[in-house]
Amino acid sequence: MTATPSGPPPDGAGVGDPGAAGDRSLGEIVGAVADDLTTLVKQELELAKSEAKAEAAKAGKGAGLLGGAGAAGYLALLFTSLALMFLLDSWMPVGWAALIVGALWGVAAAVMAMSGRKELKSMNKLESTQQTIKEDVAWAKQLKNG
Repeated sequence: MTATPSGPPPDGAGVGDPGAAGDRSLGEIVGAVADDLTTLVKQELELAKSEAKAEAAKAGKGAGLLGGAGAAGYLALLFTSLALMFLLDSWMPVGWAALIVGALWGVAAAVMAMSGRKELKSMNKLESTQQTIKEDVAWAKQLKNG
């Protein structure tokens, strides 16, 4: 006589175990599928959270760089503009000197703004999470149809 197993299947005998399906009741199989789906959803949420955290850090870095560039640009604009304006005042009226200095710093500000914008645009859109969700949907459809 052989003894039939009683109780839940041992760990590792899940939905993917082809030999386990014949020894288990429908309720046990449905329960195992529900457990697997719960685990899958939890893992997807953890992946999404970790990717979002990394992207938030990248956005913070870009915003900090833009803020720092603005503050440094302001101080540089103030003191260098005064110095250059007084230097140019030797050759032209002070009004024209101030206009030339202002135009130079406008170009510098545009370059810094474009660099910060480029840094913020380089953020990805949680591509790993999107890909694994697509794979999970295909896997679930396969289970349903298979």
